[in-house]
Amino acid sequence: MAVTIFSVKEPASPKLKANAWMQDAIERYFQISLYLLILIGFFTLASTGRLDALSVMFVSAALLFRGYLLLKGRNLVIPEPWTSYLTLAYVVFYVADFSLISSSFVAATVHLVLFSMVVKIFSVQRDRDHFYLAILSFLEVLAAAVLTVDTVFFAAFSIFMLLAVTTFISMEMKRSAAAASARAATTMFNPVGQAIGHASGTRLKKMRLSLSATGLVLMVAILAGAAVIFFILPRISAGYLSNYVPRNEFVSGFSDNVRLGEIGAIQQSNAVVMHVQVEGDRGGSFDLRWRGVALGNFDGFRWYNPPQQLEMLRSLDGRFNLARLRARWGALMGEPVGSLHARLVQYRVLMEPIGASVFFLAGSPEVLWSGAREIALDPSGAIYNASRDPISSYTVFSNLQQPNGADLRAAASKQPPEIALRYLQLPRVDPRVRTLAIQLTAASPSPYEKALALELYLKTHFGYTLQLPTSPARDPLANFLFERKEGHCEYFASSLAVMLRAVDIPARIVNGFRTGEFNDLTGSYIIRARDAHSWVEAYFPGQGWVSFDPTPPATRGLPSAWTRIMLYVDATREFWREWIINYDFLHQRTLSTEVSSSGRRFFQNAGHNIHSHYAAILERARRLQRQIQRSPGTWTLWGIWLAAALLLLINARRLWRAWRRRQVAANPERAPSSAASIWYARMIHRLARRGWRKRPAQTPREFVRTIQDPPLQNSVARFTSHYERARFGASPEDAQRLPELYEEIKSL
Repeated sequence: MAVTIFSVKEPASPKLKANAWMQDAIERYFQISLYLLILIGFFTLASTGRLDALSVMFVSAALLFRGYLLLKGRNLVIPEPWTSYLTLAYVVFYVADFSLISSSFVAATVHLVLFSMVVKIFSVQRDRDHFYLAILSFLEVLAAAVLTVDTVFFAAFSIFMLLAVTTFISMEMKRSAAAASARAATTMFNPVGQAIGHASGTRLKKMRLSLSATGLVLMVAILAGAAVIFFILPRISAGYLSNYVPRNEFVSGFSDNVRLGEIGAIQQSNAVVMHVQVEGDRGGSFDLRWRGVALGNFDGFRWYNPPQQLEMLRSLDGRFNLARLRARWGALMGEPVGSLHARLVQYRVLMEPIGASVFFLAGSPEVLWSGAREIALDPSGAIYNASRDPISSYTVFSNLQQPNGADLRAAASKQPPEIALRYLQLPRVDPRVRTLAIQLTAASPSPYEKALALELYLKTHFGYTLQLPTSPARDPLANFLFERKEGHCEYFASSLAVMLRAVDIPARIVNGFRTGEFNDLTGSYIIRARDAHSWVEAYFPGQGWVSFDPTPPATRGLPSAWTRIMLYVDATREFWREWIINYDFLHQRTLSTEVSSSGRRFFQNAGHNIHSHYAAILERARRLQRQIQRSPGTWTLWGIWLAAALLLLINARRLWRAWRRRQVAANPERAPSSAASIWYARMIHRLARRGWRKRPAQTPREFVRTIQDPPLQNSVARFTSHYERARFGASPEDAQRLPELYEEIKSL
């Protein structure tokens, strides 16, 4: 692009040069700040992990090229007609992207914003184009807020806020400088400040630091004010834009229709799924299974449930009575587990945004507190948010008690009709499966011992692996049991459930999570995707549903220093999710109650401490009084010494200055300027006592002319001449003459 620089014949005035320098410096700073604003906006969006690789690569290349041009002081501008054609072409592409390619409103709109930004950074023609670029970068940050709730967003948003402040400040300064400067009408600079070479590097650096510091102060003030507003204003948890959040494999893995292999796919991710805090547990002593969905029908390739559910509205106190809801299913739910000897526990679950609408529960849940308006319960005991919206957090009161072995061995073998009809059906499976189940349980006298024998066989004769078959087998379970002999938890659980049914024991598989890593910093369990698990529930008349886990334990790595660091990172994320993302009226009430109680404790403790200190001081004063009365002479002497020391301490600075002045006056050649000032002040004071007072507005020589006594005037004139040379010329010889001339004036 051609750069036109007009020259003037007449030399510019200093004021015009200053305006030109200021305009150049502001222009350069503005261009850099705007570029960084666009860069951090795209980084915020890319950090969500929701952008496709092609978009990330394309936009990153465009931004890097624009940064290179900015660094080299060059500019590339796409002709305006081309931008119009590109825009019209992308409108057609947007329709195709929304309906065919992305199939998502958010994804297609994000692609539109990215395309507009790339075109605009290479087609800046007017000042308003800079404003459009700032708006587009804000839209990127807004899209990131929809796509993620991570703590990385907060850090990126803080940097974005700083750059936004500095960008708009420099934009306004640029506009004002252009309007006020005559040079703006006669000189044209390219958009990267090509003419800045005339500016002073030092002054330019100072101006940049000043603008950056101002932006930092404003950013901190804005964030502080926003934090106050955020925590004080009434809030509700409304699931902002949650319908636009992309769903992932977690939804299908914990739905009422799951194909073999879907849980194994989830286990290959290390993403955090939820945090669980068990009340009273600060050492990680629980090893629980977090039950999601239980599936009863099997067709050889997938487990599923018929679409039957009961719904319950939330009570006025915000809870759901799950025991009452289960009772509505009657005999189909089976007997409550551990009804005679309850082992009750309360825990709170904080969900990550995985998109699942199922509640993950431990044991036999009795009471549920949730922000959901209505819940649904299926016949297998899975509990859903009836609106199918993602769940953020909930609190549960559960019974962890399990029937003991003696009661299970004594359980009857005849099954209730409702249970048998639903949980004894079998698809067409390989005959070897039924034969193997019968052989393994032939020596077991009771259904419970048969279940234990089958569980032990699978756990000890097969290997665990997450390597899934490249092509599906004709009969997945037969392939697992007789050919491959290794797989992940879904194959173990499905095999056990099918073999239990083959020996007339009702069974179903359960998909959920095992207890993960315990974070002692927050007192919560970290449940990750790799902790996804499938196990089996078998039914025993009179005892209810009992869990069996035939999967051999998977090996886990040893903890390391990096593991400890990640616990701190996770603690930060958990705080962010709990007190920022899920912050609502309940959190406000909890926070206000805690602040109020803490304030009362603080003032109570402060009053108690003040009273204690006052009583202690009073007691010491009484002891001192008694000692003074016994030895008045000694204490009087100590009082005099103390008063003298205190007096010296108070006047220490004044005494030091007086001593210092005396030293300088006695040796004027060591500090001529200071000595001259001291001796001149003494001379003025001596003359004032004789009636010749110097007014503040008078110079030393003007004061000399006001003295009407000729001998005194001559002496003062000589003193003044030596004083000026010593005071302003630092002449030691003249400073040494001042004491002598002072004595001469004093003697007149």
